[in-house]
Amino acid sequence: MVLMLRHLSALSLALELLLLLLCSSGTCAKVKETCKTCKNIVDKFHKGLEDTSKKNFGGGNTAWEEKTLSKYESSEIRLVEIIESLCDSSDFDCNHMVEKHEEYIEKWWFKIQKHHSNLFKWFCIETIEVCCPNGTYGPDCLACLGGSERPCHENGHCKGDGTRSGDGSCSCYDGYTGPFCLECEDGYYNAERNNTHSVCTVCHESCKTCTGPTNKHCQECKNGWSKNAEEACVDVDECAAEVPPCKDNQYCLNSEGSYSCKDCDRSCTACVGEGPDKCRNCSLGYTLEDESCTDVDECNLGEKVCLRENEDCINTPGSYKCACSEGFEDKDGTCVQAIEKTEEAEAKAEETSTKHQESSNIHEDL
Repeated sequence: MVLMLRHLSALSLALELLLLLLCSSGTCAKVKETCKTCKNIVDKFHKGLEDTSKKNFGGGNTAWEEKTLSKYESSEIRLVEIIESLCDSSDFDCNHMVEKHEEYIEKWWFKIQKHHSNLFKWFCIETIEVCCPNGTYGPDCLACLGGSERPCHENGHCKGDGTRSGDGSCSCYDGYTGPFCLECEDGYYNAERNNTHSVCTVCHESCKTCTGPTNKHCQECKNGWSKNAEEACVDVDECAAEVPPCKDNQYCLNSEGSYSCKDCDRSCTACVGEGPDKCRNCSLGYTLEDESCTDVDECNLGEKVCLRENEDCINTPGSYKCACSEGFEDKDGTCVQAIEKTEEAEAKAEETSTKHQESSNIHEDL
């Protein structure tokens, strides 16, 4: 009956024909059913149960609704509606699994769901055997390393956990290592450890390896740190090194475990910090005044720097430039009087240009 009703759907019919064609070409044999697909189907099934709950009942005759709803709750019609919502039309793996194992879904719906309420366990794990219980893996659902209750001692992920694939080995979380994820990586120490539990905590920022939380527990310091007289890892001030780590036109800025080089102010050729007041030597165009490099105003020096007539000097940071005075323009390297174009002059020039063009056209016609 369910299959007959499903055939009423054009979409389902087309899908079945597509599956038939693919299977006849050998594609079906290549489909590997996965736990992920089965989980998605079960999730969609539960979503379908929610969506069809009390469907098409909007109040009125309460006694009739309760009687009818009771019949609909476990009816073939409701099952058909749910099954048709399980897979997207383009999801071949899902549609293949539903078509192949539809009889099991029907069996669970009509006969055994009261005794096996967990559809995922009954369908995916026990019946079509594409999944395993949590904490187990592989074809025979063997326990993961560390045991099925606490795979990888809860410090990693069991490869294949809950599926019929994988090798059960542990992929450890950050800070943990070893086949059972009980050991600590470099940069971590065991804050808690026994036969079944291990808690790895990050070391102090100065430690490469350590046995405890402070810089005094470092077994080895990271680069940029070194041990002092008290055997604690402390910051190395690279900026205080005998040979400066930065270029001449840069200054060194120390930080915890490292340093950075910053460009000097444009007024400096060498400096000890940020700004013109930190210059050791001034750039060309600047002079040292009150312990700070300030711009030299070349335009106000005793000697004239712009030598052309009708030319002005314009001061700029660290330099200057020469430009023709207002009312003058540069022509072949000389500042000459700029010609003001009045409206009358512009109109006359346009008239002359038009006459010249007309004359040229006449000569061309001849």
